[in-house]
Amino acid sequence: MPPTFTLEEVAKHNKSGDLWVVVDGDVYDLSTFEDMHPGGGVVLRDLDVAGKDCTEVFYQLHRQSVLNKYKRLIIGHIGGYKSTIVHPVPGSLSKVPYAEPSWLTSSHPSPYFNDGHKRFHAEMRKFFDEEIIPTAAEAEESGKRITDELMQKMASIHMHRMRLGPGPHLHGLSLPGGIPGEAFDYFHEMILHSETARTGTRGYADGLVSGMLIGLPPVLNFAQPSLKARLADEIFTGKKFICLAISEAFAGSDVAGLRCTATKTPDGKHFIVNGTKKWITNGTFADYFSTGVRTSAGLSMLLIPRGDGVETRPIKTSYSPTAGTAYVVFDNVKVPAENLLGQENKGLQVILSNFNHERWMMCCGAIRGGRAALEECLKWASQRKVFGKPLIEQAVIRNKLAQMISLCEAHQAWLEQITHQMTRMSYKEQATHLAGPIGLLKASATRMNHKIADHAVQIMGGRSLTKTGMGSFIENFARTHKYDAILGGAEEVLMDLGVRQAMKMMPRAMM
Repeated sequence: MPPTFTLEEVAKHNKSGDLWVVVDGDVYDLSTFEDMHPGGGVVLRDLDVAGKDCTEVFYQLHRQSVLNKYKRLIIGHIGGYKSTIVHPVPGSLSKVPYAEPSWLTSSHPSPYFNDGHKRFHAEMRKFFDEEIIPTAAEAEESGKRITDELMQKMASIHMHRMRLGPGPHLHGLSLPGGIPGEAFDYFHEMILHSETARTGTRGYADGLVSGMLIGLPPVLNFAQPSLKARLADEIFTGKKFICLAISEAFAGSDVAGLRCTATKTPDGKHFIVNGTKKWITNGTFADYFSTGVRTSAGLSMLLIPRGDGVETRPIKTSYSPTAGTAYVVFDNVKVPAENLLGQENKGLQVILSNFNHERWMMCCGAIRGGRAALEECLKWASQRKVFGKPLIEQAVIRNKLAQMISLCEAHQAWLEQITHQMTRMSYKEQATHLAGPIGLLKASATRMNHKIADHAVQIMGGRSLTKTGMGSFIENFARTHKYDAILGGAEEVLMDLGVRQAMKMMPRAMM
């Protein structure tokens, strides 16, 4: 059992070469660590630190994770010390007000979520906390892609399948929380996308094979049975990667402007593909590309395997290279005609069929990401002291937090309402009735995060401009929240779509 000390005993060790401190009742011997401290030894020799209980000072400058990293320096405890610090354990819910959506709190019953959803969430929260979040910050910084080991762990709980949403690909499986594959619904899927956003690492979140989420559905829904079966097995088991290759330098939201061509050979057995694609998520490490091409009389979709004539180059963006954002070149690539997805010259239907689900997924992540930023600000405002009192006692800060809370709660309610409609509609009905509302929700959610990022930066101050330490989450959020305003359809395009869809139902009534 570790020895116990008194604060008086610790106070004797207050100089260079013999330096102890107390944080939350634990006694740390920092004598040999002194010169390795990132801020320099002078920080530890401060009169309010050396030989003192510096718990309050520590938590104004550091995250809990720092203590976890340096447990080896603990030499004992303060006898009779009662901790006042909440130490989260993997899988636990945050106790910070508004840090979790209301359906996860015991005081707020939900008409949408049942006990099965809560069991599923508990297991997935634990999986993310133990397997994904610990590696997220390091991968975001290094730019390395997701490891094969993590891919296999995700495959072992059918996570690659679940992230595509409800469907036959889940039937017959037993999922986390004891959920039968047939009972998996869009609220279960929402949980997965929401937990991904909690990593606070936007590049790594996309690097968690998000390319599969938009690249594989065209194969599952439109490929020939033999191709579909082979590819699905490779992707779901985590052995291969796939991405969606639509955007080009000349065509982003304007899908009809694609210039990449696919010309059929005289014998009709192959297509010869020439052209480029840009900003392709997971493209640097993808084995397959679900690709939009221009054919003889319109647009078509082809599944192009990586091989001769396919070249990918990384694109430097404002988030991490771990996302695998790529510039893709197709130079006389020979593709079997059997790799056609859907009908030739009718590829626009294939491309558009996936947009609603993609945009809804982005809404799940954006709205949960905004809430995570809110939690960071609530914690910071409560523990940070300025002008001799906690930051939260400043009325201007409370006003900013109030605006952030209101935005998060309103958009969560809107998301849950649309998700409920999705559980009651077929894919075709969703395309008819929800394309507009989903587009408007995505545009509004990204506007929400613009405001949240602005408030969060002001609340966190200089730390929000620093990639490490207390402000790392907000720095990443403020730098990358605009991705959701562009990817999957720009805000302006989606707002226009929402109004145009509504006007189709407008009666010919006169004022």
